[in-house]
Amino acid sequence: MESVGSIIMYFIIAVAIIVFSVLTVTTRKILRSATYLLFTLFATAAVYFMMDYEFLGAVQIAVYAGGIVVLFVFSILLTSRPGDNTEKLASRRRVLGLTAAVAMLLVAGYSLVSRCSMFVSRPEMGEIDMQQVGTALMGTGYGQYLLPFEAISVLLLACIIGGIVVARKR
Repeated sequence: MESVGSIIMYFIIAVAIIVFSVLTVTTRKILRSATYLLFTLFATAAVYFMMDYEFLGAVQIAVYAGGIVVLFVFSILLTSRPGDNTEKLASRRRVLGLTAAVAMLLVAGYSLVSRCSMFVSRPEMGEIDMQQVGTALMGTGYGQYLLPFEAISVLLLACIIGGIVVARKR
């Protein structure tokens, strides 16, 4: 049984993720948006650490909070004026967007409640060591992820080159 303190801490982190996620997409200053994204990624890493997934928490901090956010900030600094406010978007489909957001909130809420460990019993998992995780991530066999990992690295390299080309034209 989990302690009351860990449940309270989980809800504090969950509220932080929700607040910083909303701030990420609603702020009009682009560097603030990247900073709020960084806070969201750190809070997600805290959830991983609370679930005793130290490896995933470390990867979340190193890759996403460290690498991806730095890439975003460099892209922002290369392609725009970071101190300027973005113009407010005018859309006639605001009701459609709000309806889609509420529908996705309901679907996410249902999936969270239907899979919650308080309501559904989980099967016991065996002990997994880091060699099995490394083999699954960097293996070339069925169900292993070396090819998607390399494809994403080529995609990120193409994005970096595209950002530099766009920045040099200005």
